[in-house]
Amino acid sequence: MKEKLISEYVSRMTLEDVNSFAIKNGIILKDDELRLIYNHIKSSWHTIVFGNPRGILDDLKAKLDNTSYQKIESLYIHFKNLYL
Repeated sequence: MKEKLISEYVSRMTLEDVNSFAIKNGIILKDDELRLIYNHIKSSWHTIVFGNPRGILDDLKAKLDNTSYQKIESLYIHFKNLYL
């Protein structure tokens, strides 16, 4: 059930949804960074939520501003721990 709900949410997610969430959490993304994150979410949400996202995080770390990456990683850890 939880997996289906997440799948439906991600299928409806827009670039603006990702950008709004980032801004609300103090992360300002360039257009290419926003698209990169959006594409990872859309294509790899199952790994991000239920698997080991280390490869995805490593890719983001290599391509994002260090401050943005640190905030994103902290948010990921926070929400992962919150919903375990």
